Amino acid sequence: MKVLVIQGAGMELRGREDVEIFGPETLEEINAGIEAAAATLGLSVEIVQHNDELALVDLLARVADAFDAVVINPSRFTVGDGPLPEALAELTLPVYEVHASNPSARGVVSRITPVCRGAVCGFGYDGYRIALEGLRTALA
Repeated sequence: MKVLVIQGAGMELRGREDVEIFGPETLEEINAGIEAAAATLGLSVEIVQHNDELALVDLLARVADAFDAVVINPSRFTVGDGPLPEALAELTLPVYEVHASNPSARGVVSRITPVCRGAVCGFGYDGYRIALEGLRTALA
């Protein structure tokens, strides 16, 4: 099973910005943890990070057929307006959302959650492993 993992806008700043909310892990450390969890679960992952929502929408349109599922941490794409929710909704594969913190606890409503099969929030970066385990079970 091949999973596209999307790191949203601002994720490259992890470990340097808002450490009290998101923790000290850098994007490189987060991605290494995702790759290790995927390997343990027998999954193949491709990880991308984008700060440009339109570029991400274009990427989804071009590569969707190459994957079995998507895991997304929308980060700064969680709020605002733009075409990402519609692009995710148009996919024929399941999408799972991950947040290290709980956006709702901070008064944030995700515009991505309504188009996702599931969401994992508030478990730190272990949420990626939880999402990967859940999608592997759901798609088996």
